[in-house]
Amino acid sequence: MNRPPKLYDYCTDGAEIYRQSFAMIRAEADLSALPETARTVAVRMIHASGDVTLADALAFHPRLVAAARSALQAGRPVLTDATMIASGVTRARLPRDNQVLCYLRDPSVPGLAEQWQTTRSAAAVSLWQEHLDGAVVAIGNAPTALFQLLELIAAGGPRPAAIVGVPVGFVGSAESKQALVGNPFDLPYLVVHGRRGGSALAASAINALAREQEI
Repeated sequence: MNRPPKLYDYCTDGAEIYRQSFAMIRAEADLSALPETARTVAVRMIHASGDVTLADALAFHPRLVAAARSALQAGRPVLTDATMIASGVTRARLPRDNQVLCYLRDPSVPGLAEQWQTTRSAAAVSLWQEHLDGAVVAIGNAPTALFQLLELIAAGGPRPAAIVGVPVGFVGSAESKQALVGNPFDLPYLVVHGRRGGSALAASAINALAREQEI
């Protein structure tokens, strides 16, 4: 197949696009308020969002990066609230061929959601218990899933090693992240304060945490 004529002046070198993108982020984003260990994660999340002001909304627990990387190195799974996050995690980056689990499509979820009068995303969290202890959690879609997780832990459920809590939306999003930051169990967290979030941000954070690599 013949390539059509190039009508626009744009870079077509993938490696150079990658290099320039991260150089621009480093130049334009103010990462000074973030822990040094968290800055690579922040840069990847900014790259996923296309928004250098995201740095101002990021908050990292002091042990988030170390806790998440240790858990992944130990072979613990990644639990997500959305299939898009599971699809966005680069399996080749995971250090121990870690499982990436999302139970949103489990056949028991619709009935459980109806019984509990909650969202399917929240109901699916109840199916995490077997894998939750020491796991890395990535919630990028549903604030109800993050609230449900915190309630499950408060009721004596297993505790994950780290929580990437970046649900997106107008109802409950900011509040669920505040609840995570204020959790009384000292659970390591990463949040994007406010309404911003989403599957791309959650997946990019996991990809950055999965393999330490300066960019």
